Amino acid sequence: MVSALRYSDALIAGILRRVRTIAMVGASPNWKRPSNFAMKYLQEKGYRVIPVNPRAAAAGSSILGERARASLAEVPAPVEMVDVFRGSEAALEITREAIRLRAEKGFEVVWMQLGVRSDEAAAEAEAAGLTVIMNRCPKIEYGRIWGELGWGGFDRGVISSRWPRPAKRDEGAG
Repeated sequence: MVSALRYSDALIAGILRRVRTIAMVGASPNWKRPSNFAMKYLQEKGYRVIPVNPRAAAAGSSILGERARASLAEVPAPVEMVDVFRGSEAALEITREAIRLRAEKGFEVVWMQLGVRSDEAAAEAEAAGLTVIMNRCPKIEYGRIWGELGWGGFDRGVISSRWPRPAKRDEGAG
């Protein structure tokens, strides 16, 4: 297990190249939620993202054109990646479900979103032969690896978290 949560760009890029279908556990129909934004972005990059949201599934809802499913068991195969967009406390149960369904669904990767970490879930998934990524967002990693973050000024010194310096006064102006 990568306990330091350091993943090589080659590993992440390999996953993002290989995966075609993602089950996003915790996808929200609310356009203001990060999961909705990430789902939309990944769809625009050519991935099929199947939302797993029991409340939306019970209502018969779709999220960004995909019918919501109540659980990973309801997701149509093949699905290469399970994207955990729930809290760390839910990651172990979700991962165990992915392990149980691995052969049936084709799961290869359990990816836990930013702020989501479960060392126990990661150990069990890796022991079952799954690749695990924790505390990362596939949307952000896609943009970082393929240079799209630079389009918005990130990592270019254009956008900064530093306070702007006050402009110098021109003493000759009157």
